[in-house]
Amino acid sequence: MPLAAKEERLAGILTSLGRTLVAYSGGVDSAYLAWAAHKARQADMLAVIADSPSLARAHLRDAVSFAEETGIPLEIIHTAEMTRPEYVRNDPQRCFFCKDELFRVMEDFAGRHGFQAIAYGVNVDDQGDFRPGHAAAREHSVAAPLLEAGLTKAEIRELARNAGLRVWDKPASACLSSRIEHGRPVTQQALATVEQGEEALRTLGFRQFRVRYHGELVRIEIARDELARALSLPMFAEFTRVFKALGFKFVSLDTEGFRSGSMNAGAAAQPLIKLLT
Repeated sequence: MPLAAKEERLAGILTSLGRTLVAYSGGVDSAYLAWAAHKARQADMLAVIADSPSLARAHLRDAVSFAEETGIPLEIIHTAEMTRPEYVRNDPQRCFFCKDELFRVMEDFAGRHGFQAIAYGVNVDDQGDFRPGHAAAREHSVAAPLLEAGLTKAEIRELARNAGLRVWDKPASACLSSRIEHGRPVTQQALATVEQGEEALRTLGFRQFRVRYHGELVRIEIARDELARALSLPMFAEFTRVFKALGFKFVSLDTEGFRSGSMNAGAAAQPLIKLLT
């Protein structure tokens, strides 16, 4: 189906939903969905971003700024997934309990404020990944307009670029908890450490990366097109300085580079360069 036809189909889906809450994170998928919903529904929509310890402050600030720039109405709500033992134990189903908490809070908000639908930004490509959060969305009858319109990630980026949205090429990102290896409890301290490490990498000029938390060992993933810059003795020394100061005993650079969802693929067994022991 031509992209223009998919865009028109998306507008029709959004128009048919009634007053809609959009689960918004500031990433390209949810940002484009919120923008398209606002275009289709005007005042009959509201973007909702969930604030919790697993959301990096830089991502929250950027998400709020984008909504302000584009005139998308936004509400910040607070979720309490950190109080749920099923979430904190951090097994491979963690995302289910995170999204279950999010959609439960959104349902309560919708009921109190007269919204008839909740939508989130899953796309066609997401179906091929291990994402327990989608099961939670189905349980809560959350609409998936981008998926229903048949849009892929690349097509969403193209539509966002055509619309002049600055997030069109924004690197993919997930919550800070996704950086902690499965089986290691999610704690506020671990989340803060990951956030500080990623902020340091951003300050060093890297654009797409992950700080993977393995207890005493940190595994740094950097996008392959940026990896050459990371592979130098001066940069090794900088990584060591930053991450030792954050409390890590071992600092490692993953030679496969950044992979979204690598924790789900057992990436801890993948090749590493040990920088310092």
